[in-house]
Amino acid sequence: MTTAVRMSADEIRRAELAAFLRSRRERISPEQVGLPAGGRRRTPGLRREEVAQLAGVGVTWYTWLEQGRDIHASEQVLIAIARTLQLDQHERSHLFTLAGAPEPPMEKDCKVVTPQIRAILDQLEPFPAAVQNARTDILAYNRTYDWLMDVGSVPVEERNSMLLAFTNPRWRARLRDWEDGLPRSVAQFRASMAEHVAEPGWKALVKRLRRESPEFEAIWNQHDVQPMRNLTKCFVHPEAGLLSFDYTHLWFGRRSEVRLTTYTPADSETAAKLAAR
Repeated sequence: MTTAVRMSADEIRRAELAAFLRSRRERISPEQVGLPAGGRRRTPGLRREEVAQLAGVGVTWYTWLEQGRDIHASEQVLIAIARTLQLDQHERSHLFTLAGAPEPPMEKDCKVVTPQIRAILDQLEPFPAAVQNARTDILAYNRTYDWLMDVGSVPVEERNSMLLAFTNPRWRARLRDWEDGLPRSVAQFRASMAEHVAEPGWKALVKRLRRESPEFEAIWNQHDVQPMRNLTKCFVHPEAGLLSFDYTHLWFGRRSEVRLTTYTPADSETAAKLAAR
């Protein structure tokens, strides 16, 4: 007489994670990730070792993850795997849920950007407008903001205005007064982080900025803090030239950290350039 083995909730979740990872891996061809086809393959898609290599994790560790073993996957590793497997927003969220890990701020806050908010963004045309969270992840934007900052050319996981300002030369080139603006932005970011000091996503962002930008490291070590204010900001567009905007932050609720920032022309010349674009 055989005895049925009852799986625990965690075991079921890990089995689902393993099946999900295999299904996503098998739908990606080597050519899609820049690898040679390598002749005939017994199974479709990428091999486990290829996913591990592209994600920067150990082959044995990734194999265990696909086998449903009881191992812990950090937020950074899950983000790397999601990027390698080219998961969309909903698939990334599903991956974190199955892995038993808290959703990254960007994924969590993206759910706040409802169809109604996107309709507001569209109605604000031709004025630039964007939605960001406290960590400065860019969650949504309208066409004019994309024209102003070329957000669409940036991979989704890199769409963080703090990261772009310190590590992306093309982004910085559009910020005319970045020498004055960046210290203020870092001071505002530090003030916002006070409520998130133990969260992996925030710590990983600061660690990356300190590693990749000596300039950020120097400003960060000053420990300055500032509140967020509505000010004037100047941009240098590659085609339209100098543009000046008054920007206004509008929070989604009394306790919300997600905000809609609108940019209204600060002078008639900027207004004319927007109308003519």
